[in-house]
Amino acid sequence: MTKVIFIRHGQTEWNVTGRYQGQSDVQLTAEGRRQAEQLAADFPVDTVDAVYASDLQRAMDTAETIAQKFGLSVQAEPAFREVSFGKWEGLTYQQIVAEWEEGMTNFFQHPDILEIPGGETFPAVQKRATDKLQELVKKHDGQTIVVVAHGAVLRTMLTAALHMPLQYLWSIRQFNTAVNIVRYDEGANATVELLNSTAHLGNSVQRGII
Repeated sequence: MTKVIFIRHGQTEWNVTGRYQGQSDVQLTAEGRRQAEQLAADFPVDTVDAVYASDLQRAMDTAETIAQKFGLSVQAEPAFREVSFGKWEGLTYQQIVAEWEEGMTNFFQHPDILEIPGGETFPAVQKRATDKLQELVKKHDGQTIVVVAHGAVLRTMLTAALHMPLQYLWSIRQFNTAVNIVRYDEGANATVELLNSTAHLGNSVQRGII
């Protein structure tokens, strides 16, 4: 049995301004760093054996704050990067709708068939992320690991754990520094124990886009 603590990164400036980040390497805000510190101070488990993170800086910085608490280093995993938004990166919802109205409709209603111009598909993101996750689950049998990533890629792994069609990935919320806990048995069968918890933030939840 492997316990995986999935964490979304802290707040970024583009979360504040409503811009789609994707694989753009946007930094944490001061608030985002504070969120990571609050999470580390009130972490949901007492023992962690390894910390992995998307190699994008906002995820790495969040992960490093957590890893320091347990005397660990962060292992960067590009497979946990956010979905590439291609031509949409850096744009707001309103800007995307103005040029790609049908695409944005599919983004929320049919992400399973969406084709982002110059970007990735959600099935491809789910495959790269879950393939790597399965490797880590086998590697860390009997241990607890942390995976720090991003709103959309986390949803693809959580929908897989919940046996949900990828079409419904937006039914799962992921706030900044949200905590999700999933146990995987030897056959990689998942039991979800916690979703989107921000108890460590008290009432100061920051609802960054995706």
